[in-house]
Amino acid sequence: MSDNYGDIITRILLTVLLCGIIGSEREIRNKGAGLRTHILVGVGSALISLTSFYIFAIYKDVTFVDPTRIIAGIVTGVGFLCAGTIIRGGQHIIGLTTAATLWIVYGIGMAVGAGYYSAAIVVAIVVFFVLIGLRSFEAILARKFQNMK
Repeated sequence: MSDNYGDIITRILLTVLLCGIIGSEREIRNKGAGLRTHILVGVGSALISLTSFYIFAIYKDVTFVDPTRIIAGIVTGVGFLCAGTIIRGGQHIIGLTTAATLWIVYGIGMAVGAGYYSAAIVVAIVVFFVLIGLRSFEAILARKFQNMK
C-alpha cells in the first residue's frame, strides 16, 4: 500500500457510501446506532486495514510482519461496541440487528480497505435487502404463525 491519495480517497469514500446505506436504514428506524455510527465503524475498519498493509509494505523486507494481525484486532473492538448495543428487557432482547449491522460494516470497511471492492459491494446490497426486503416477509410469517396458535 503506497501513499496513493487517489486510491486512499476512493477506498474511504466507497466505505462511507456502503456503510452509509446500511446505517441509513438503522437511522430511519430510529435505532441508537444509526448513520454516523455505521459510517464511523466502517471508516475506522478501512483505516486500520489500510494502515496494516502500509506497515507491511514498509517492513516486509526488514522483518516478518503479518498485516492480518492488526486487522484481527478490529474484531475485539467491534465486538465490544456491538455488545453495547444489545439490551435485554424482560423476555425481549433489543439491538441484535443493530449489533449485527455494526459487525457487518466492520467487515465492509475491512474489505474496502484491503481493496476487495466487489465483495464489499455485494455484501452491502445483500444486507440492505435483508434489512428492507425481509421486514415485510417477517411480518407475514409472524401473522401466519400467530394464527396457528
